[in-house]
Parts: sequence; C-alpha cells; structure tokens
Amino acid sequence: MAGLTSYIQTLLEYDEQLMQVWVTGEVTSTQSHRSGLFFTLQDPDAPAAISCVVWSAQLKALAQLPATGEQVIVLGRLRLYPQRGQYQLMVWQTLPAGEGLRALRYRQLRDRLEAEGLFDVERKRALPPHPQTIAVVTSAQAAAWGDIQRTLKQRYPGLQVLFSPAIVQGEQAPESIVTAMQRVERDGRAEVLILARGGGATEDLACFNDERVVRAIAECSMPVISGIGHQRDESLADLVADACAHTPTAAAAQVVPLFMQLWEEHQERLAALQFAMSQHLETAQAQLQQLKLRLQRLQFNRQIDQEQGALARLQQQLSQVTRSLA
Repeated sequence: MAGLTSYIQTLLEYDEQLMQVWVTGEVTSTQSHRSGLFFTLQDPDAPAAISCVVWSAQLKALAQLPATGEQVIVLGRLRLYPQRGQYQLMVWQTLPAGEGLRALRYRQLRDRLEAEGLFDVERKRALPPHPQTIAVVTSAQAAAWGDIQRTLKQRYPGLQVLFSPAIVQGEQAPESIVTAMQRVERDGRAEVLILARGGGATEDLACFNDERVVRAIAECSMPVISGIGHQRDESLADLVADACAHTPTAAAAQVVPLFMQLWEEHQERLAALQFAMSQHLETAQAQLQQLKLRLQRLQFNRQIDQEQGALARLQQQLSQVTRSLA
C-alpha cells in the first residue's frame, strides 16, 4: 500500500500541470485553525469537490478570504497526504469569481492609474467656449450618433462635425476606439472630441475601463468629453476625460452653447451698447451747448475790451490836442 500511495503522490505532485493550477468553485465550508484556513471548494454544476488549505503565513497575501457561499478562483498546487490517502489543494491566492473578479481588476487598474496622476483635476483642460469643429467617436450603428447629431444641429447650426466610427462593445472595442481617436488626431481640425456610447449592461461597457482607452484619452492633444450612457458607476474613461456626461445627448449639449441663447445675449448687449451711446451723445451735446455759450460770452467780452481800448486812445488824443491849444 505504501508503494502505491508513493507512486500516486509522485504522479500528482510532480505533474507540471498540477504544480500550478487555477480552480473555480463555490466555497461550501470553512474552518479556521492556527496553522491555516481549511475550506472545501464545490463545483456548482457537477458533483465534485476538493479540499483546500491556506497556511497562516499566506493568509495576508490573499486578495479575498474564502467565505461560505461565495464563488472564488484559487491558485495552488496539489499535495497528497499518505497517512490519509487524500489529496488537497495547497492555495497561494484566492480571487473573487465573475463580477467580483472584474471589480477587483477594475480597482487595481484604477488605483495604479490614479497613482500615476491620470485622474488629477490639475490635468483637466477647459472645453473651448465656441468650438467650430467637433469630432465624435462612437459606433455608426448606435443611437448615440443620431442623438449627438440632432442635439448639435439644434443647439449650434452650421457647426462642423467630424465622425470617426468605432466599435464600442466587445473584445475589439478598445483597439477600435484608440484607432478612431488617432484618426481624429491626424486630421488636426477638431477642437474638442466627444467619446460616446448609449446605455448597456456592465459587461457591454467594459471597453471604457480598458487601459488602452484610458491612456489614449489622457494623451489626446485636444479636450475630451465622455458621454457614456450609464448612471451606476463611473468608468475609467469618465475619470480621465476633461469633462463627462451621463448620456451622449448631455455631452453634445455640454460641448456647445445654445445658439438662440447666444443670439438673445447678443441682442441684449447691442441694446445696452445703443443705450450707452445715446446717453453719451446726449451728454456730449449738452457739453457742446455749454461751450457755445461760453464762446459767445467770450466774444462779447473781447468786443467790450476792444471798444474800451479805442475809447482810451481817443481820450489820449483829445488830451494832447487840448494841451497844444493852451
């Protein structure tokens, strides 16, 4: 029996595929011990289970502690215990499965990018107040593109809109979005870029949490506004963008002013300018009238002075004649 057990132990512990193995399952029981944490991993779709152990020295390194009822992914190595004739998975790492794994990856990437300063407020640029050319990156088949076109046309007629199509869902989406943004960069005409997509499930929006997309937004030479149709959580694209809106329509409304409002404000400024000019003209006319009156008085006084001078000369002549006759 010992020889057979030793042979089986050699097969299990020195098989290259079993020396480092990933296993997914549901934790059905846990038992803490001073030497470590013992738990059972059950296949939810089949009658199969495996005993697992995490030694005490390894517990702090786990991304998530196994808890009864939770789906987990474990990394470990198979070991056989000859005394009991049982094998066990010696676990090095435990990760949440499904949504939990995505959430973990999201947090790790977010923390790393945040540490680089990609989400800092100081990096964000102001949107141009009156852009004449806008670029839009989204799917040609998506309703978001139609919503953006209608909103821009209603708010600011005559605006030049450059469309750079991209896939915004699925495995090919991140690379497609980056390519579409690079296309806008090479064109060089746009003053601001809208990155948009309509609503969808969490997995449908995964491309906006892709590191390639986040870095493309951060490195874009023009301000970027994200208009991704979700209300639940911020995507990493939202965090790195210079501005963000919760829908494509809201992004389009935020990127350009309302033309009629601009016209009304222009008319108000024109009316105020005309009023100010009228007041200034009235003041100038009053000042001119005062100057005319002063000029008239000045001419009258000058005439009196001239007459007085002539009279003084006549008096002097009369005195001279009188003295000569005496």
